Amino acid sequence: MRILITNDDGYHAPGLAVMEAIAHEFSDDVWVCAPSEEQSGAGHSLTLNRPVRLQKFADKRFAVTGTPTDSVMMALREVLDAPPDLILSGVNRGANLGDDITYSGTVSAAIEGALAGVRSIAFSQVYSRDIAGTGDEFAAAREWGPKTIQPLLEAPFEDRTLINVNFPPLLPEAVHGIRVSRQGFHDYSRGSIVEGKDPRGHRYFWFGLHPIEHTLDHGTDLEAIDDGYVSVTPLQLDLTHHAALEILAARFAD
Repeated sequence: MRILITNDDGYHAPGLAVMEAIAHEFSDDVWVCAPSEEQSGAGHSLTLNRPVRLQKFADKRFAVTGTPTDSVMMALREVLDAPPDLILSGVNRGANLGDDITYSGTVSAAIEGALAGVRSIAFSQVYSRDIAGTGDEFAAAREWGPKTIQPLLEAPFEDRTLINVNFPPLLPEAVHGIRVSRQGFHDYSRGSIVEGKDPRGHRYFWFGLHPIEHTLDHGTDLEAIDDGYVSVTPLQLDLTHHAALEILAARFAD
């Protein structure tokens, strides 16, 4: 089985090494193609206004001066001589839960894989200062990553679908198990933008990393993490609101 590894935290991020180690539990044919620098929040964006460069670090190891989407596209079109059987994106340092997935470069790399017809899974480790103090903030991902991947290898993936996995901010032995959950939603009404001045006196604005109110509806990824479970959420790329099709069609009928 050929596995492609990517992320949005960058080629040198510790979570990428964790993802690679997990992948090697399933295959010796593991390839890495990731952004050369951090691309958190890049979403499903492409680099269109400047050239993208591909750097080879070692056999089967590459970095791209672009976004996670660029990295997957370059891997599929320029690096690999045949499509991979599986794309694993992550392990992201921080959660990708609820509607945060729309911003996530980690999830978007898996989206690009799904668009290419490759089975794709995104992985994120929910961050906690308490766990960071233990010396291995990815401990839950290390332990529970293989347990999450194994059942998904033979599971049916419909076209243009992917899986989003989040690990709770707990030590591995404290994780209760794996729960399949739907996407939850956040309350973004309290978002913060920090204003400052540069050395020349010009104003700038910086989006703040502020606490976000979680809406812990039953059966959501947010609830699963809050309850101490690994969250496994199937996602689809069809954003059509099907229930509105007939209603809107009637509005525009002759």
